[in-house]
Amino acid sequence: MKKLRIFVLMHKDLVPPEGADGPSDRQIPPWQTEHDVCATLTALGHEVQPLGVADDPGVIRDAVINGKPNVIFNLLEEFHGLGMYVPFVLGYLELMRQPYTGCNPGALLLTRNKALMKKLLRFHRVPTPNFMLVPVGRAVRRPATLPFPLIVKSTTEHGSVGISQASVVHDDEKLRERVSFIHETLPSDAIVEEFVDGREVYVGLIGNQRLETFPLWEMDFGNLPDGSARIATEKVKWDVGYQNRTGIRTHAAANLPDGAAERIVTLAKRAYKLFGQTGYSRMDFRVTESGKVYLLESNPNPHLAITEDFAESAKAVGVEYPQLLQRILQLGLSYLPGWKDAES
Repeated sequence: MKKLRIFVLMHKDLVPPEGADGPSDRQIPPWQTEHDVCATLTALGHEVQPLGVADDPGVIRDAVINGKPNVIFNLLEEFHGLGMYVPFVLGYLELMRQPYTGCNPGALLLTRNKALMKKLLRFHRVPTPNFMLVPVGRAVRRPATLPFPLIVKSTTEHGSVGISQASVVHDDEKLRERVSFIHETLPSDAIVEEFVDGREVYVGLIGNQRLETFPLWEMDFGNLPDGSARIATEKVKWDVGYQNRTGIRTHAAANLPDGAAERIVTLAKRAYKLFGQTGYSRMDFRVTESGKVYLLESNPNPHLAITEDFAESAKAVGVEYPQLLQRILQLGLSYLPGWKDAES
């Protein structure tokens, strides 16, 4: 690929500090992905500039008009403090006819709302846990068709934000407490879903029309304390010290029940196309001991740090990190948004 002028779009608080390096022994820096992407693209010979934004679209407009990037590498996860506004930022880029990487705004809008995503999955008969939505300000009225145990999450937050051991509830009192916690502290509507006890398996996908899947990857919960739910809490996902103490890690999934791996890949591709996703994504599944497979959610534009699941699973089939970023760039440049389609 020829040398490109690349602006890496990110939150202004995640612009890596000068001289930044890898994670510490205790915590993964919040800007680790941003650092890895910028440093690797620079090492590949591209002209790279971090573009930090918070709530002013004028910053993006000025950068596009004055800087004239060939492509914007999108790592933005929130705008005006909300993840739900990121699809509109991408729509703004499309209106400016500016190429960018990752998922398109329509698909991102669908998948960022977990309740809407699950309704679409259920309508199209893709197996996903039973659930109910509790909007902010509404009381919890659990139907008899939704038995315990249940897990309570935000409908809009990702990256395990708001998820802890207390998220798994076993009675109505704890359910009300956890829904109130989501409503008051995030704040966000709450989604209450059937807790599926089983193995947590991820699959990375990359492509626009033609899809490739990377090897299935599994969250190994190691030696969690007795009685702990085996879920990816904030602590499990981001606290390096806790991971080391409990032996938590991710690795290639092996010895899945007969037919489960094939079913996961089929459902992942089906969901990707159902949502109209582009670029790259990670799908999260639960696999029961009997071999039943449930799609928990789709994560367009998953974390791209070198040590994260997506990059690790790509590496397992010989796609090294620099090559992975190059492929993401090429997909962004070849994506056909509405304005390109109208001109063709």
